[in-house]
Amino acid sequence: MFTIVEAAGWPIWFLLVASVIALGLILERLWFLRNQSIAPAGLLDETVKELRQSGVTPQMLKKLNEGSPLGRVFAAGLKNVKSSPNIMKEAIEEAGRTTNHEMERFLTTLGTIASISPLLGLFGTVIGMIEIFGAQNAGGSNPAELAHGISVALYNTAFGLIVAVPSMIFYRHFRAKVDSLIFEMEQQAIKLVEIVHGERK
Repeated sequence: MFTIVEAAGWPIWFLLVASVIALGLILERLWFLRNQSIAPAGLLDETVKELRQSGVTPQMLKKLNEGSPLGRVFAAGLKNVKSSPNIMKEAIEEAGRTTNHEMERFLTTLGTIASISPLLGLFGTVIGMIEIFGAQNAGGSNPAELAHGISVALYNTAFGLIVAVPSMIFYRHFRAKVDSLIFEMEQQAIKLVEIVHGERK
């Protein structure tokens, strides 16, 4: 690995930093955006059951707030359980926007890395080409300098793509995952409002 980095020249260090950041963001988002941690299965049924047994209690709201993002959305609505359905929905929407922001955190950075990695690879390629042409002199070509310039050009191009492709794949995956989770949370929140106000059993 060190031999490759050495052969690729100093421009590859930008790509190495970008790859480490991208890997960290991917692992963090994979951990955070799990279905069970965002919108636990059965949370709606448990909340409705507890609501019918003992009503809205501080303990219930605390448990929901500390449990999951969907729980925080439910808690925001249940704090306004005595208000009209519209006010309850507004409170849920506000909590939902906060939750949406949490789920989209770092995705812009990951998308940026996916976009700029090929450009960083191209930058390394240009540096390699400059070294190649700089090796041309009146006395002829220096084979060692030519080989070094070519390796800088090719390694940086390849590494730029190696960083960009997985970053873009995971960026798209996480965007779709967030959209899916938001839709699921909206549906469950609407069900909760309808159940609380007797519009659904």
